[in-house]
Amino acid sequence: MSEQVVSKRYAEALFQLGKEKNTQDLLVEEFRVVREVFKNNKKLDTFLKHPKIDNEKKKQFLTQAFQGTQTDVVNTLKLLVERRRTAAVPSIIDHFIQLVNDAKGIADATVYSVRELSEAEKQQLQVTFAKRMGKAAINLENVVDPSIIGGIKIRVGNTIYDGTISGKLNRISRRIVSANK
Repeated sequence: MSEQVVSKRYAEALFQLGKEKNTQDLLVEEFRVVREVFKNNKKLDTFLKHPKIDNEKKKQFLTQAFQGTQTDVVNTLKLLVERRRTAAVPSIIDHFIQLVNDAKGIADATVYSVRELSEAEKQQLQVTFAKRMGKAAINLENVVDPSIIGGIKIRVGNTIYDGTISGKLNRISRRIVSANK
């Protein structure tokens, strides 16, 4: 079975669990932290995949490492250790967060700009793009990228709105090249 299919199934199970217990928001918050730990810590990945370390030690480590999080979070990680699916943790979490956001009418977006945006600018972008995307709200993450020269680029899901100077220069360059052929 492909990792995408597996990730979606686990995410749907977590979504239902959170819905039943009315803990979806807390699960999203805690799983965001877990996702960052799994993405940024290669030693953790190596430890969890190591064949000579038994699953009980791995589960014990996860219990200690994620102490203070909900038991559902820790139990999910333990289950993934048992089934040797720890590589799918970030993907499962991404799918889970997407399901929760879809249910609430929220979209996650990344804004690329030359400088850090002010709160007023972020608020204006959230309102504008929420209307444009037909969503109740937009969660913005600001990424500073000096290579865009000026303007902003917004990524919502798989859609990119490019209003950067570097993007405009690239489009002009492509038109000139294609016109000269």
